[in-house]
Amino acid sequence: MTTATSAPTTVGRFTATSDAFATFADARHFIGGAWRDPISSKATLEVHNPRFGKAMARVHLGGADDVDAAVKAGTAAQHEWGEWPIRDRAHVLYRLRELMVKNIDELSWLVSHENGKIFSEARAEVEKGIECVEYGCSLPNIAAGNQLEVSRGVACEVVYAPLGVVAGVTPFNFPLMVPLWMLPQALVGGNAFVMKASERVPLSTMRLAEMLKEAGLPAGVFNLVQGGREVVEALCDHPQVKAFGFVGSTKVAKSVYGRASMAGKRALCLGGAKNHLFVVPDADVQVTAENVVASFTGCAGQRCMAASVLLAIGDVDHILKAVRDRAAKMVAGKDMGPVTTQAARERINGYIDAAEKAGARIVLDGRKASAEAGGYWVGPTIIDGCTADMPAAREEIFGPVLSVVRVPTLEKAFEIENANPYASSVYTTSGDVARRVMARVEAGMCGVNIGVPVPREPFGFGGWNDSCFGAGNITGWDGYRFWTRQRKITSKWALQRDQNWMS
Repeated sequence: MTTATSAPTTVGRFTATSDAFATFADARHFIGGAWRDPISSKATLEVHNPRFGKAMARVHLGGADDVDAAVKAGTAAQHEWGEWPIRDRAHVLYRLRELMVKNIDELSWLVSHENGKIFSEARAEVEKGIECVEYGCSLPNIAAGNQLEVSRGVACEVVYAPLGVVAGVTPFNFPLMVPLWMLPQALVGGNAFVMKASERVPLSTMRLAEMLKEAGLPAGVFNLVQGGREVVEALCDHPQVKAFGFVGSTKVAKSVYGRASMAGKRALCLGGAKNHLFVVPDADVQVTAENVVASFTGCAGQRCMAASVLLAIGDVDHILKAVRDRAAKMVAGKDMGPVTTQAARERINGYIDAAEKAGARIVLDGRKASAEAGGYWVGPTIIDGCTADMPAAREEIFGPVLSVVRVPTLEKAFEIENANPYASSVYTTSGDVARRVMARVEAGMCGVNIGVPVPREPFGFGGWNDSCFGAGNITGWDGYRFWTRQRKITSKWALQRDQNWMS
C-alpha cells in the first residue's frame, strides 16, 4: 500500500492499441460529477495487468464516509432527475451508446489490460454492454404504464416510480458488462446510482463514468466509490440506499443479500455456478467439441456460465477425444488470456492436484502454461474419471478446467445434475432428449447445443437456487421492475349514473 496523491479533473483516454504493457490513471471516487480522493483513508492497492503480473494503476480505497458522501450527492441530484420525462432520461443512454461505439477499441483494450481477456473477448464484452444500453434506450416504448376504465367514469393506471438512490456491486470478471446489466434500467427508471466496482478491475468503470458525464447525465446521478468489504457493507447498511444489486460469488451473494434485506432494502444478488453439460452419443462431434472448448476456456474459464462438469453419458469417447484435441491446440496469450491473480492460479492448480491424487486422470494438463513472463497463466485442463463428490466436480473452480464424470444413463445424469444447484446444457441431435433434459433439470438458464446459455436482451439474466438470492432477473424487464416501484392510480372525473361498490 502507498500514499494517495491528489485527484485529477479527468482520467483521460486509455491509449494502448496492443497487448504491450501500458499504465493508466489511478482509480478514485467519482462523486457529484467530479473525481475525489477518499475522505479519510490513505490506503491504495495495485491494479495488476494479469498478462504481465505487474501494476498498471492503483486504486484508492474508500470507506463508509465516502459511501455517505456519494449517497448525499445522489440524493441531491435524484429528485430533479426523476422528474425528467422518461424519454429525456433515455436520450442520455442514446448518447452513451454513441460514445461507446465510437470508442469501442479503447474500451476493449482497457478491459483486456485490466482483466486479462484476449482482445476479441474484451470486445465481445463491450458489445454486450452496448446491447444492454440499447435495451435501456427502448424502455420508454415498453415501460408505459397500463390504463383501463374499470367502471363507468373510473380509470385505473399503473406507473413506474423511481426508488431514489440505489446501489450496485460488480465483479472482476466482466468489468464493463456487468455494470451495464444494472445501470440502464436503474437510470432510465429515474434513480441515482452508487456503484462499487471490483477493486481488482476498477478502471473500465472510470471511463464509463466520464462517458456518462459527456453524454449529459447530471452530476450526482451516477457515483462511483472505490473500496473493498467496508464499502460493500456500508452500501448494504445505508438507510438512504433503497435497493441493492450484486454479482459475485455465491458465498458473498448470500451474505450481502441477507445484510441488505435486514436493512430494509430490496436486494437482488447473483452468485456463482457449477454448470453441467450433458453429452450423449448422438451429439454432433464438431459442434460439441467447438462449443465445449469455447465454453470452458473462454475468458480463462472466469465466468459463472462457463462449462465446469461434462456428464459423459454412455459411449462418448469419440466426442471426448475431439474436445481434448481441440483444446490442446489453444495457445496461451493468443487464444486464451491469463487468470486474474496469482492466488487464483494457485487455487485452480490446487483443484487439479487434488483430483489427480484422488484417482482422476489429467488428460490435458494446463498447470505449466505460460506466455509473457510474470503473468498468471493456466492452460486448458481436462480431468477425466471424476466422481461426482470430488471437489473438482462439485465446487466452482472459476478457471479453464473441465471435469468429466462418466455415467451410464440419462437418468443417472439427472441425479447428479439435480443435486447441483446451477445451470445446465445438453449436446444432442435428438429433439426428444433435448426436451427431456430441459424439462427435468433444476436450472434457470439452460442450453441446447449451447455451452454458455446466456440469454440475449431483452431476455433476462438470472438463475435459480444458489445462483440467485432475491426475486427475478437482473437484466431485461425484470431489471426495470426491480429498480422501480409500481404506483397504482385510480381516478374519477365525472359523476356516475349507476352505482357499484366503487361509488
